[in-house]
Amino acid sequence: MATSDRYPVTQKYLMTRAQALSFPPSFFEMKFGKNDVYGVVVDIPMPGNILTTMVCFINGAANLYFNNGGEYVGASQKYRNLVQAANALVVNSAQLVPKAEKTRQFDLPKGRTQYVYLLTKNGTYKAEFQPGLIPETEPEKRAVYVLYQRVLGELRNCQLKDDMEARKSGK
Repeated sequence: MATSDRYPVTQKYLMTRAQALSFPPSFFEMKFGKNDVYGVVVDIPMPGNILTTMVCFINGAANLYFNNGGEYVGASQKYRNLVQAANALVVNSAQLVPKAEKTRQFDLPKGRTQYVYLLTKNGTYKAEFQPGLIPETEPEKRAVYVLYQRVLGELRNCQLKDDMEARKSGK
């Protein structure tokens, strides 16, 4: 495992994250304005040297990738609530574009800072979040933070349902 500042990462994680950050809008059979958001990539540092990257797209796809190479993918194909939450995040993230910084640098976060990348036809925009410290004077950030926490909650519910199904079927 390579180390990036304090988070050890696998090559698989770095490749998957890079693919998500460079995903083309042409994949979706929709017309986008230049600043319409079609994808959101959120880097979320967690305790125990764990770095989670959540990837959501306009079609409701939502996946989790972990710095140790693990992943949780495909739940959007089974769970409608997850699709709705992911779509709401992506659609509503457009309000954050004017407050975000256009970037071509995709560094991994340091400390507890969370990075939110907004994918648009006009390029990728980055906003930094300090969990629990988003001022009321930044309603766009607060809204996006609440929405991506909702997607994380739905992903967790899907994982629990999948685990329960696996136990019932003896897998």
